[in-house]
Amino acid sequence: MESELERIPATMKAAVYRGVNDVRLEEVPVPEIGAGEILVRVHTCGICGTDLKKISTGSHSAPRIFGHETAGVVAKTGEGVRNFAVGDRVMVFHHIPCGECYYCRNKTFAQCATYKKVGCTAGFEPSGGGFSQYVRVMDWIVQKGTVRIPEGISFEQASFVEPVNTCIKGIETLRLKPEETVLVIGQGPIGMILAVLAKKAGARVITSDLYPERLRIAKGFGLNQTIDASKADAGQTVCAMTEGRGADATILAVGGSGLIRPAIDATRPGGRILLFAQTARGEVTIDPAAVCVDEKTLLGSYSASVELQEESVRFVMNREMDLERLISHRFPLEKSEEALRLAAHPQPDSMKVVIQPGSTWEGNPL
Repeated sequence: MESELERIPATMKAAVYRGVNDVRLEEVPVPEIGAGEILVRVHTCGICGTDLKKISTGSHSAPRIFGHETAGVVAKTGEGVRNFAVGDRVMVFHHIPCGECYYCRNKTFAQCATYKKVGCTAGFEPSGGGFSQYVRVMDWIVQKGTVRIPEGISFEQASFVEPVNTCIKGIETLRLKPEETVLVIGQGPIGMILAVLAKKAGARVITSDLYPERLRIAKGFGLNQTIDASKADAGQTVCAMTEGRGADATILAVGGSGLIRPAIDATRPGGRILLFAQTARGEVTIDPAAVCVDEKTLLGSYSASVELQEESVRFVMNREMDLERLISHRFPLEKSEEALRLAAHPQPDSMKVVIQPGSTWEGNPL
């Protein structure tokens, strides 16, 4: 009988980033693995907003293969790998910190030099690599950032572990108290996860979005207090709902800087504003008295925390939230360019967009 190793082809298809807004489906070599590494056959990879920003701004050199919300099957193991075997269903983090540097000692893991060094690649520069048929997982990620998918849990559900981790980190940064009122601006997939986690922390959650369809989806997750931002001013509405004070905490889950000032204005004196999607550098004008005189606190949260890995895995694998319901569009790898265009220009009926190189596998559930 032909072995799994013998069935691995020499080349594979991948969505290759070649420059600003230039991603092409190409045939590239299947990455070689070394000692302590594994090769994962990708089934599902979610498209993240940070992938889209890198593609649209040209912030990274080309060529690269992006995609880091990766779930699939171990296709090959390197010398010395003991914890995983061919056939294991896994999800893979792409960042894991060293645990020893100044930033790790101060638990600011996303600033660790090792954390910034991506530990997964499908070839070229390490950039995650999930928009491909196979991805090489480097040794420190194999040891500390690879998670088995339990029986009965789909690849789609498992692909949310990393984004859920980032959301849990953001909620912890806010230090919510029970019964506080939280406004979540933006009800895309990440905004919805943040809202569910805030509610789980005991907060009264109010969500806002320009698309009524997204607010209807939010209600399906028990997020019943909503503001249709296409018809009403979210800040004024939340003030009216809080005896004129404003939200105790506001989460900005929409990219760009245009909503930072409205988010601050929607927050009560002494409240907190979490910038969650502002990953593009640039300048923004704020009212400094809002921070000084009104004692409002601006907070930021970026990427995942290794300390929250187990918690995020439990949340996803125990199906505390049916994350598959957030997926609106599934594309085979051959249509990755179309998938990226849709994700970059969301429509009223689009939520999470995923690329599924393994969507045609026989005998493997989605």
